[in-house]
Amino acid sequence: MNSDPIVIVGMGVEAPGGVDTLPGFWSALSSGRELIGPFPRDRDWPLDELFALGRLEGWAPVRDAGGFLDGATEFDAQFFGITPREAVAMDPQQRVAMRVAWRALEHAGINPGALDGDSAGVWMGVSTVEYGPRVGSVNEYSGYRATGTALGAVAGRISHGLGLVGPSISVDTACASSLTAVHQAASAIRAGECDWALAGGVCVMGSPGAFYEFSKNNALATDGHCRSYAADPTGTLWAEGAGVIVLERQSRAQALGHRVYGQLLGSRVNHNGSGAPIAVPSAGAQQRLIEDTVAAAGISADDIGLIEGHGTGTAVGDPLELTALAATYGNPDRPDGPLLGSVKSNTGHAQAASGMLGLIKVLLCGAHGAIAPSLWADAPNTEIDWDATSLRLAAELTEWAPRANGLRYAAVSSFGVAGTNAHAIVGLPVLEETNHG
Repeated sequence: MNSDPIVIVGMGVEAPGGVDTLPGFWSALSSGRELIGPFPRDRDWPLDELFALGRLEGWAPVRDAGGFLDGATEFDAQFFGITPREAVAMDPQQRVAMRVAWRALEHAGINPGALDGDSAGVWMGVSTVEYGPRVGSVNEYSGYRATGTALGAVAGRISHGLGLVGPSISVDTACASSLTAVHQAASAIRAGECDWALAGGVCVMGSPGAFYEFSKNNALATDGHCRSYAADPTGTLWAEGAGVIVLERQSRAQALGHRVYGQLLGSRVNHNGSGAPIAVPSAGAQQRLIEDTVAAAGISADDIGLIEGHGTGTAVGDPLELTALAATYGNPDRPDGPLLGSVKSNTGHAQAASGMLGLIKVLLCGAHGAIAPSLWADAPNTEIDWDATSLRLAAELTEWAPRANGLRYAAVSSFGVAGTNAHAIVGLPVLEETNHG
């Protein structure tokens, strides 16, 4: 195992249901609270048409439900030195990412206002959304739309606002984006491209387009819930969210007195390859990815006590993922098999930010010494033989004892609709205090 691993020393989060603090997020997770709510009424979306899609032949119904950020339309432009007109022209993902990155730095004990000229890097997972007027038209925001719509500006705005001069890269591997960003940031630190980095993901929907797409594909939750790994999955449910972590080497954290919330022991990214249609997951590719990540982490698969899976609640995706997880982590001879869950059961599927919300969930579980329950776990998916695996769904808040070396071990998965898969393994130290907000 690496004697000077990459560690996580701070984090910030925004999740549906008005959650914008780490204690608030942990409260929702530990109590098994669903953070789903009705569609926002302040975005000028064609809701009457949206809720009528189920009347079209071959389309699934769209319920008045999703995981939406309460503060997505709010932004203190003056605080970040941005004019009001430019702020309105900016993709809201840029705005949310800036403020969550600021909170992550504060959580790490780093003064965000004293970083000008620092060579830190920024990697942010993000995907295209339809926000604002078309760029190819004359309107009052013309001239601001080049930076306002560029995916690269999500990472770029953070770097620019803080004065960071290291690598600044937005990552789009669809729903695997934020874990891919973490993987790339850690690789850059190991390569000496930067001493530390911010990494994360953000999703704020500029339009309800994702609901249209999955209604037509009959993969959208028909009951307004995301039933991860359940026997009665009805489809996925779209959501928004943002999460950012602060990464550096353990030696640097110790020298600066930063609290370590987790060690990033290994991460890997791969692709499904050809064969099935591009949007169909591959159990074989996922299994190869997990095996490669375990090898990179230098631990045994039997050390993993918690798996934060992808768990989209779809009839196709969940069984394939469960097959790969059971083959790698579900050693039937283990007396204490790993517990499995998905934050999507609480929040819905936050797309490019989903892996980061899952990773922060894991970090909070480690900090509090307890595994949060995954919703809808009382009736597990029937497509795999649970008697043949030690894998179990986390149905209730469960005390999580560390291994003999004082670490708890967890794995996090994310899979993108374009075939990219990402997996990470973290070691979670026992923290002396229990107030981690």
